[in-house]
Amino acid sequence: MKVIAFHLPQFHRIPENDAWWGTGFTEWTNTSKAVSLYPGHLQPKIPYENYYYDLMDSSARQWQAIAAKTYGIYGFCYYHYWFKGKQLLEHPVKQMLWLGEPGIPFCLSWANESWTRPGDGGDNHILMEQSYGDKEDWTQHFYELLNMFRDPRYIRIDDKPLFLIYRPSDIPRCGVMLSHWNQLARENGLKGIYFVRTLGGFPLSSLEGFDAGVEFEPHYTLAHGGFNQIRRQIKAGDRDHFVIDYDHVWQMIINRSHRRDGGQIIPGAFVGWDNTPRMGYLGQSTIGASPQKFEWYLSRQIERAKSLYNSEFLFVNAWNEWAEGSYLEPDQHYGFQYLEAVRSALKAN
Repeated sequence: MKVIAFHLPQFHRIPENDAWWGTGFTEWTNTSKAVSLYPGHLQPKIPYENYYYDLMDSSARQWQAIAAKTYGIYGFCYYHYWFKGKQLLEHPVKQMLWLGEPGIPFCLSWANESWTRPGDGGDNHILMEQSYGDKEDWTQHFYELLNMFRDPRYIRIDDKPLFLIYRPSDIPRCGVMLSHWNQLARENGLKGIYFVRTLGGFPLSSLEGFDAGVEFEPHYTLAHGGFNQIRRQIKAGDRDHFVIDYDHVWQMIINRSHRRDGGQIIPGAFVGWDNTPRMGYLGQSTIGASPQKFEWYLSRQIERAKSLYNSEFLFVNAWNEWAEGSYLEPDQHYGFQYLEAVRSALKAN
């Protein structure tokens, strides 16, 4: 079983974030300003030994790769941001490509949503708008990624580079675009692209052009498994706040039918969820999470991946989503326990 962890590159400064959020902004800014909203709410999250790394530092990327490999993580799925010729947060991945290190397998997920001031990918207070252009833009986008697809570390299925799209239902003529990319891939010596649609918190897309879908948790279950049955409202001071039961969500995940709409499904897992560092009271947080529970649920999901999904991969949300409370990296409270849980779950299977 090859466990791939989603990886957020927003741990370095870029001019756009400096302009929008203030000089020096990174994801650590949101993480460090978080506050506890109710008894037992573990905020702020503090990285182990106060290691507030900068992903422009190659030693930080090397540290991540060593930690991942040590505990059984096969590779990273880096978020990729492309806005009709404009990229954001691309430098850590480009440096990894240029330097040839670290030597950890990787793939990309195109996080194709607009950047907004609320940070919800919606249509209000847009900072960087997502648009898709036509064949000229698709071609430019493909050639921007071609060297990555050719990299020996790039993860492949059926000898095709694996490429995820976060919100495919937003892309007009998506099937035509994917067909064009496949044609360009073959013209450039590849067998094609293995396209994976993300099954997440947004309307599900057509299967046209996609080889598989990946469960992006807990968003997939929250959006398509009965959100109002999973969450409940509590008082956080004088404000209302929604919490999500960790066990309830995971029970829905591991008891879900593996049969969907005919396409290959790559199963997903999640460490936790707490986006209050970004959203405050308006966010949601999970209650009842622990490394021990995560190990047990992950072990069950690995079993299902093998026996039901017939998948060699499982995607975990996430390696380092600190401001969304979903990270495997060690912190001051649990140390390396979540990473140890991954290793134990893999050994059990």
